[in-house]
Amino acid sequence: MRLGLIGLGRIGRFHAGLLRGLPAVKDLLVTDLDPALTAQVAASLDAEQASSPEALLAAGVDGVVIATPTPAHAPLVLAAVAAGIPAFCEKPLATTAAGGAALVRELAGSDVPVQVGFQRRFDPAMAAVHDAVRRGELGWLHTVRSTTLDPAPPPRAYIAASGGMYRDCGVHDFDILRWITGREVAEVYATGSNKGAPWFTEVGDVDTSSAILTFDDGTLGLVSNTRYNARGYDVRLEAHGSADSVAAGWEPRVPVRSLEPGGFRPAAQPHQFFMDRFADAYRLEFEAFTEVVAGARPSPCTMADALEADWIAEACVRSAAEHRPVALAEVRT
Repeated sequence: MRLGLIGLGRIGRFHAGLLRGLPAVKDLLVTDLDPALTAQVAASLDAEQASSPEALLAAGVDGVVIATPTPAHAPLVLAAVAAGIPAFCEKPLATTAAGGAALVRELAGSDVPVQVGFQRRFDPAMAAVHDAVRRGELGWLHTVRSTTLDPAPPPRAYIAASGGMYRDCGVHDFDILRWITGREVAEVYATGSNKGAPWFTEVGDVDTSSAILTFDDGTLGLVSNTRYNARGYDVRLEAHGSADSVAAGWEPRVPVRSLEPGGFRPAAQPHQFFMDRFADAYRLEFEAFTEVVAGARPSPCTMADALEADWIAEACVRSAAEHRPVALAEVRT
């Protein structure tokens, strides 16, 4: 299989290494706006290089991974689909949920698959929670919880262009809770605060946030995010039902100290960032994409799925700004 990769920033370079190691990927073609970076990554991975995204899409690739900055996502997805090339696109689809909705409408009816990057769906423990819920082992769900706690803030410039806490960070929690429950969010109530660097306030963002999601069957989702969790990168999930409760993320590298006498003690170095916490999940995600490219399975995370998470984020932004519950119907366009 011959795959192309567009965008060689932090996540793009990480993806390049993963893709080069997949048995199904025989040839990898890479490109970036920085020709020197393209040449460097190509040489380090024994990959081919293309002079531009257009040249890469015309080079006979079987599928393409889009890991560029967000403004290029929608145009590149459109170009790949127009060329009949299956695409993997990092989230989000566009700089706004409305832009993502426009892309989904424009590609309605296309049979060229697009997979969106929400790697938590491929985390083995989170997938096991999903399967337990589907088998009915928990009875009826009443509460699901998801946390994303970063060890330290990204640079100010990243935050200023990220879309904010709910669109950039919380969107992963929104997607995984929607996937776990199999339900749609009807209403959100969100709030946030700043106790860290003053520039979060200056760029109109928060450094810590919480959201309550009310699903259409009455299940409650609780989401907690922060940019300041010095002990490490902490992503966990809990699902509580009438018959049982299960969790994902309680493993030897979880960055939490239990103070119970004889209680759980992490046995290894805590996770430091998403690339070590989700190394297995990213590999499984791209193995799934090679199966999508081969026509062996449909997209496991569609553009419609990604758009739903974006609408939840948009509702949280409005809720936090207006200090009130916001129904999803208020923000959809």
